[in-house]
Amino acid sequence: MKTLRIISLIVLGGLFIVLAAHPAATQTKVIKIYQSWPMQGAMIPEGKAMLNAAQMALDEVKGQVAGYKIELVFLDDASPTTGSWDGTIEAANAQKAITDEQTLVYFGTYNSGAAKISMPLTNEAGMAMITPANSYPGLTKSGYAPGEPGIYRPTGKVNYFRTFGADDFQGASGAAWAKCLGFKKVYILDDRQLYGKGIADVFDKHARKIGLNVAAHDGVESVNIDFRALLTKVKASGADVVYFGGLVDSGGPQIAQQMDALGMFKAGVKLLSDDAMYSDAVPKAVSPDILNNNLYVTFASPALDQLPTKVGKNFYKNYKAKYGADPIGWSIYSYNAMLVILDSIKRAAPRLSQATDVKGKRAAVLDAMRVTKDLEGVSGKITFDENGDPTTYLMSGFLFKGGQYVWQSNISGDMKCK
Repeated sequence: MKTLRIISLIVLGGLFIVLAAHPAATQTKVIKIYQSWPMQGAMIPEGKAMLNAAQMALDEVKGQVAGYKIELVFLDDASPTTGSWDGTIEAANAQKAITDEQTLVYFGTYNSGAAKISMPLTNEAGMAMITPANSYPGLTKSGYAPGEPGIYRPTGKVNYFRTFGADDFQGASGAAWAKCLGFKKVYILDDRQLYGKGIADVFDKHARKIGLNVAAHDGVESVNIDFRALLTKVKASGADVVYFGGLVDSGGPQIAQQMDALGMFKAGVKLLSDDAMYSDAVPKAVSPDILNNNLYVTFASPALDQLPTKVGKNFYKNYKAKYGADPIGWSIYSYNAMLVILDSIKRAAPRLSQATDVKGKRAAVLDAMRVTKDLEGVSGKITFDENGDPTTYLMSGFLFKGGQYVWQSNISGDMKCK
């Protein structure tokens, strides 16, 4: 009996030696996806919804793709002092992702200004980067600022992608919709940031082109949330609508609140804004009674409970069941982006298994993402063009009414007024 026990221990000992010599036999292969966007202050509802949507997409495949365990690593790129995105923090987040050799995709950013910082870094690293929300056109298209978009592509190759239309489409759509809503004179404000000023400039240009009277176009400093002096000037201009290009954390809710305080809403003046203001953070910051029938917004989606595809309908139903609330704002494109990531990893699997270093692994996923075609997303099929933009997209107009954003119509820069 003692002899058998000794033999058994020898056999087991040999097995332990074999397993120790081949650690891959007991270790799951891991791919990390680093995410970066603000998760503080006014951005908490939107940031959390985007994170929830991405996690839900991963949970739906049980965290596994083609034999790889997918891990999400979230990094907040907001400053604890200001609550808004910070360039130094964003650069550190991108570098952290790049130096982690298990990271094959950088998933961010929310703010287009932050993307300008991380895009060249991920490009030089040969890592795919996909955004859930950046919409400034110059990140992928020429004609907006000198050197764009080449300055974000030091290698000369495209590594950055988005699954929604950029602001050149949204700004023009907003101007055309304003005219179709019957507004005669618009006063344009922007927060002087890359996203806000960019979309306001497009709105301004198209408004003048289609004959909408532009009273003036001014910038506001988001660090100064008292806009009453400027809004008094706006009120005196005779404008019947104010267009604001900016963010929830760069003055949007304060403009609405102070327009109400100055009696502008009672006088029939309305506020029209961009997709950043399509957020639950707005009615949390301003009484819904103030916003009701006074706030119009544009957003790259139909009503979330009317998403046209099977993927979209399931997304809406599953999100509500999982998190006990409707998905909001950019959460649908966070989900879309995760679908693209998972699909790219799946198609890259044969090359991933053969790659001998992180450079080869990142190249495999990036190359697969570039040729994404007809992938079913929440609002249609996703195909990327040569610049990483979607080949098809849509835009809708919403009115805040009855305490929620209510879909009004599909809109476009060349829409015909009924």
